[in-house]
Amino acid sequence: MTLLRKIAVGLCFASAMVSPAFAQAPKAKNVILLITDGAGIETWRAGSFFRHGALGHEAYDDFDVQIFSSTYPLNTSNEPTKTNEGSVTFDPAKLWDDAKVDTVFEGNLGSYPGFFAGYDYTRADFTDSAAAATALASGTKTYNNAINWSNDDTQLKHIGEYVVDSGRSLGVITSVEWTHATPAGFLGHNRSRNDYAALGKEVVDSGLATVVFGTGHPYFKGDGTRIENPTDKDFRFVGGKETWERLTGGQTDYAHIETKEDFEKLAAGEHDLGGKSKVIGTAQNIATLQFNRPGVTAGNLLDNTPSLPTMTKAALNVLEKNDKGFFLMVEGGAVDWAAHANNLPRLIEEQIDFNEAVETVVEWVEKNSSWDETLVIVTTDHGNGLLQGPDSNTVAYSPIINQGAGALPLVRWNTDNHTRELVPVYAHGAGADYFTKIAKKDDGLAIYNVPEESRVFIDNTDIFRGALDAFGIQEDAKNEEAKSENAKN
Repeated sequence: MTLLRKIAVGLCFASAMVSPAFAQAPKAKNVILLITDGAGIETWRAGSFFRHGALGHEAYDDFDVQIFSSTYPLNTSNEPTKTNEGSVTFDPAKLWDDAKVDTVFEGNLGSYPGFFAGYDYTRADFTDSAAAATALASGTKTYNNAINWSNDDTQLKHIGEYVVDSGRSLGVITSVEWTHATPAGFLGHNRSRNDYAALGKEVVDSGLATVVFGTGHPYFKGDGTRIENPTDKDFRFVGGKETWERLTGGQTDYAHIETKEDFEKLAAGEHDLGGKSKVIGTAQNIATLQFNRPGVTAGNLLDNTPSLPTMTKAALNVLEKNDKGFFLMVEGGAVDWAAHANNLPRLIEEQIDFNEAVETVVEWVEKNSSWDETLVIVTTDHGNGLLQGPDSNTVAYSPIINQGAGALPLVRWNTDNHTRELVPVYAHGAGADYFTKIAKKDDGLAIYNVPEESRVFIDNTDIFRGALDAFGIQEDAKNEEAKSENAKN
């Protein structure tokens, strides 16, 4: 780097530390990002087939932008490498290679035949949810396991910090623990996604977010039953026992809610937060809102946890009080858990819960805001399960088969882990055209039977840049330098 370049970067960074720099007049007052974790394209279709008996009836099906995204990580290490060795490359053409192979993929549930070279490529060098969340939230590729932490072992600024610096509010909602990888990516920083207690403490003590909703309750099991004497380990998802006691004892910036009734009251605009303007909601389950209950089929839901749409409406009721706007991330986190388990009924159940949350957001935009001031982005952080049709062992990427509304589609699972397939992105509202302007053509996407205008893709880091562009916020030089270093690797 030349001396002049160093001086320019230093001045830019110093300016960014004083106040947010604006690249242009903002297009959006609000940006809402919804992530259905671990959902390849056939997961989205499975939810629609079961719910409607056909495609084209979900809220996002009416969005102007319907494209795809790549999701690969910088590398598959679990810690910073500070080197370019092991960097992952991505060639979308290799996804579609239908050359027959006799390989076997060893999963956690069992062995999966390779079938096609493209499947092998898809199953290799995939991102975890931490690196994916970091890409989405900070615009920077990094190693698997990182929460807004670079491969050079430095902290990255995430979009939540940008929006709060701009005077807007931050909200984060998930159907899993609120310190799990995806929500943590929009709330905190850590070298390891597994340092839940430190992440939870950061969330509570920083006071950065106005709304944080999810699970991780230390006094409830995954089956919804209460624990009278939790161990210290049970408090890890909420920042440790001391942080939990301060949070629930009213000794932080946050009001705390946990009952289904309290979430429903807040969604109805009827809950009193006791004079506080910020709220953390920890639903009464240590694991997920619903997925970890007994059994493997859909239905017979736990009656002590709210739905994702209810949590979404509750969050919007709080965030909309800021006249300057907000950023909200909503995650259907247990879609990924169901895919890991190759559990089709609960995968569909979780996807439908997510789709209903999207509907809640669209309703809010049209009743309480407008598409001229709000950008909505709907996507996933990566694929999982390589869900395809029953004959996808003989025809590469054969689609799942619709059996009608209320009936499970016919499918074949081709892995029980993440994939680096190209995943759907939907966007609508203020600044949505950013994504179509930067997208790259990939005719291989025709295999998904999508229109020609949808046969393009962006990178997951572009979601961050699109949100900043909509807000009119310029990225800090520090993050720009991290990306520059990655580009050299």
